[in-house]
Amino acid sequence: MECMKLSDYQAKVLEENFKASKNPDATTLMLVAAECGLSEEETRKWFKLRTSQWRQAEGLPAELGSVLD
Repeated sequence: MECMKLSDYQAKVLEENFKASKNPDATTLMLVAAECGLSEEETRKWFKLRTSQWRQAEGLPAELGSVLD
């Protein structure tokens, strides 16, 4: 999935936070990044990729938007 190589700990923290919120606010993103030792940009990209994968698995459009789009 990820272009970057994550440790087991980083992957676990990211997945736990993804389950809590698929679209974290800026503060949450900053805290998750700090806990994982990643940059906010790396963390934001991970969430974007993971959300896209989740949406595809759920049979939803890859991007956010109306189901009618």
